[in-house]
Parts: sequence; C-alpha cells; structure tokens
Amino acid sequence: MNKEERHQYIVDQLVTHEKIMVADLAQELNVTPETIRRDLGELEMNDQLTRVHGGAIRYIPTNKELAYERKMSIQYEEKVNIAKKAATYIGHGDTIVVDVGTTTVHIADMLEDIHSLTVVTNSLSAAQRFNLAIEEKRISGQVIMLPGFTHPDQASVKGAYTVEMLRRFHFNRAFISCGGITEDGMYDFDMDESLISEVMMQNSQEAILLIDSSKINKDALFKIGPCSSLTKVISDVERPVDWKQSNYEWVSTDDTLREER
Repeated sequence: MNKEERHQYIVDQLVTHEKIMVADLAQELNVTPETIRRDLGELEMNDQLTRVHGGAIRYIPTNKELAYERKMSIQYEEKVNIAKKAATYIGHGDTIVVDVGTTTVHIADMLEDIHSLTVVTNSLSAAQRFNLAIEEKRISGQVIMLPGFTHPDQASVKGAYTVEMLRRFHFNRAFISCGGITEDGMYDFDMDESLISEVMMQNSQEAILLIDSSKINKDALFKIGPCSSLTKVISDVERPVDWKQSNYEWVSTDDTLREER
C-alpha cells in the first residue's frame, strides 16, 4: 500500500475498532512501527484520530478537556521524551515549580543524582512522583504542595489560596503545560489553572513550556499569556515553519533522538 491507502485503511479500522495498536497495524500492513507512528501523527494533525500510548483511538475534539487519566495515555511516548529533555535543565540547589500536566508529571521520573532540589507544585500526581524520587534517593530536597481546593478530574489543587501562595515564591525555573499554543500565545481550558501557570512564569527566572505536537496551532477558552513570556519550548516536533522567529528557544526531542542514534 502507498501512504494514502494506509491512511484510509487505518481510518476504516477505527470505524469498527475502539482502539488500534501500532504493532498490529505494522504487521497487517507489512511496514515498520515507525512508519505507522508517522501515519498516525499525520492523521491526528488532520483530526482523523487521537493518538494514545501504543496506538490510536477515534478522534476526540480538543474544545473540551479530557480527564487527567485519559489524557495520560495520549502521545505517551512523546511526553516521556519531552520530560526527559526537560529534566536535563534541572540542577543541584534549584527551586522549580511544576504545574498540572500529563507531560510535566513525568519530569520526576527522569531525575538522577540531583541534590538539594526544592519542588513547588499544585499537581497531586507530580508531588507523589517527586516524593518517590526522594524516597528512592535519586534526588534530595523537599516538595512543597500548594494549598487550594482539590480538582479531582485533573488531580490538582487550584483557587485563590493557590495563587496567593504562589506569589510569595521566586523560582529558578517553571515547567508548565498548556491546552494549546499558537504563534501568539498559550491557552488552557480552565480559568484557575491558566492563572496559576501565568503566575508560575511571572515568578520564575526561566519559563519552560512542555508540549507535544497535538497542542500546536490549537487554542482554548483561556489565554495563559503571550509566547514572548517563555524562555524555552520543548516539543517532539520542530517549530512550525510558518511561525515568525521569536525570542524564546525551541528544542525538539526529534533532534535529540537522532543525535543519540
């Protein structure tokens, strides 16, 4: 099959199957898993499916935020690689802040031999993983959980108390996520969480955004801020070619993986 035929086959499979797997498609179509992953990426960009860990599911519109656990499976491998790259920017004695995100949550898993680290977060999942890193002696330091009202669907806390406490800190680096990014700004689905991410960036020497390709050229109801407030973007793809050059650095994990190979 040529690419167009493969794409049609994949779309047809989603009509009758709730989930399709990369390994199965590669075997059925007699191509490599890498080829199938590229196919799924292209189909996702055209809103024909939604990628998840190991495969894809039927398209989910991005005008509504998914529950946290469901989001964890989407673009899973890409998110892990992005978090791995983000972890390289954390050093001994740093004070960092981590927002609620299914990419930022993986940062703690990637840290090794980091001493005297202070982590501030409103993510219940991230706090748990950083605590585990301390227990396993991969890092030393402390985790500060921000106060606020719990948001069970997103495994987070938010509200006025959260913002008020954040304003008292000064961070070396903020690691943030978003629901979507365009050439002009970053967006999220939740008003409180968008404000929290904004304050995190304002109170940090460096603001680092972690995004996978599914977020690019997408917006949402609430604007976190302009892209000019960023220091760095880490993604699984290159900066869109039609975007103007800007004052922040764009780091692609695709480049990193090619260099490692």
